[in-house]
Amino acid sequence: MEKIIFCILLLITNTHAMATESSIGQSNRISLTLFVLIICITLCITWWASKKTQSTSDFYAAGGKISGFQNGLAITGDALSAGAFLGLTALVFNSGFDGLIYAIGYTTGLPIVVFLMASRLRKLGKYTFTDVVCSKLKGTPIRIFSAMASLIIVSFYLIAQMVGAGQLIQLLFGINYNVAIMLVGSLMVLYVVFGGMMATTWVQIIKAILMLGIGVVISVLVMARFDFSFIQLLQASTAIHPDQQNILIPQALAKDPVSGISLAIALMLGTAGLPHVLMRFFTVPDAKAARTSVLWSTIFMNSFYAMIFIIGFGALALLNMHPEYFDGKGGLIGGSNTAALHLSHLLGGDIMFGAVSAIAFSTILAVVAGLTLSGASAISHDIYSALYKKGDLSSASELKIVRISTIVLGVFAVFLGIIFKGQNVAYMISLAFSIACSSTFPVLILSIYWKKLTSIGAVAGGGIGLLSSLLFTIMGPSIWVKVFGFSQALFPIDPPAIVTVPLAFIVCIVVSLLTQPKNLPIHIEANKS
Repeated sequence: MEKIIFCILLLITNTHAMATESSIGQSNRISLTLFVLIICITLCITWWASKKTQSTSDFYAAGGKISGFQNGLAITGDALSAGAFLGLTALVFNSGFDGLIYAIGYTTGLPIVVFLMASRLRKLGKYTFTDVVCSKLKGTPIRIFSAMASLIIVSFYLIAQMVGAGQLIQLLFGINYNVAIMLVGSLMVLYVVFGGMMATTWVQIIKAILMLGIGVVISVLVMARFDFSFIQLLQASTAIHPDQQNILIPQALAKDPVSGISLAIALMLGTAGLPHVLMRFFTVPDAKAARTSVLWSTIFMNSFYAMIFIIGFGALALLNMHPEYFDGKGGLIGGSNTAALHLSHLLGGDIMFGAVSAIAFSTILAVVAGLTLSGASAISHDIYSALYKKGDLSSASELKIVRISTIVLGVFAVFLGIIFKGQNVAYMISLAFSIACSSTFPVLILSIYWKKLTSIGAVAGGGIGLLSSLLFTIMGPSIWVKVFGFSQALFPIDPPAIVTVPLAFIVCIVVSLLTQPKNLPIHIEANKS
């Protein structure tokens, strides 16, 4: 373990030599220094966690020893990705109030949906989403579907994070894209292989604390520029934005209400179907702690998204008075996603910029580690141990298999990150949410609350939801028009959740009713006996 950490640190140190001048900020030396510091801290956590990871329960669920407050921070760390910070700030910077729609979807989805499931997940499940479903439904097909659905969702989400990681690190630190991808892949494999859920949880906790802290600092600095008056901040923002009349009015929903409602369904229900989020509820000691973790994560996430409102409008009001942050075409240097980074540099110089850059990188490490652990668990626990070995696998052997799975998945993720360079990251994330709300969520919620659900019905409904969400997304505007170049989409609703979610539920229910087991009357059974 110590030798591997030394090799990773040597690779990180050499990034100083590989780095070129970043297009953002005046110097990247502070960014790289803080970047190395954060990695050193997380590697120390991994070393500490490796000493405590001795069993499959430790590896998959941190031994169930995480408190509700700690798990709430870890869920927050899962949710507050670099896309949430940089992407949502950019949306507010460009579109005003419409940019907050995504934040509203995330924060309303978590308490509404997870409060229905958190305690039941903790009571029914052992380590994974598949455990919960298979505690109510028996048979090989449902286990195969659950495991494969988890892997597909994790893969799309992981590709998006890896591509985003490479682009972000290349932009912030001037490191070659392929080197950045390999660095992220090496670190995420190291966290999971040696530290398991314990290391992943504490990396997410530290990342959440850093993200919340930097959000508070930037928000306070922005408000100080406007005498801590929201009215002055909004007046300055509306005076600069080209669409002054509508910046504070939600417009997207009015223009395309069907797609707007469909997006809300995908964001709210998709969150409850993400396997790496569901795994978090098996790390706490009991159902009460599971509910407590939801409460804390809701508080932390709502607080952060409230700060995004200030940061986004602050960037709009302040950056437009500083032309040095814009290129010759009038756009932000590095693209619109860099609004929060430019704002941090404007408010606090290279030190603040370096801190924000390093924290943005830590968000990627936390998210990819959680995704990798979820994918490796599906391979080792749900497929290899439960299906291939029929549950007859020792704890030591399963730990060996999950670590091998992690390495293979890490190499696969690096390969996909390089292959998919330049692809639409936002699309792949939305596709992961769309698949989750159309496949794993209907099966999960029905398996918990509807006693008549059958294995055949769950596989049919979940499978239809998964395939239809993939097909309709490909035929929709994001792929058929923007990627393939056709003039008109074959399926106009993007994302297709408003169609695929009811479809999955209907198929689950209808097929289950048609495949109910035929129980013989008690007196007949008695006569036969």
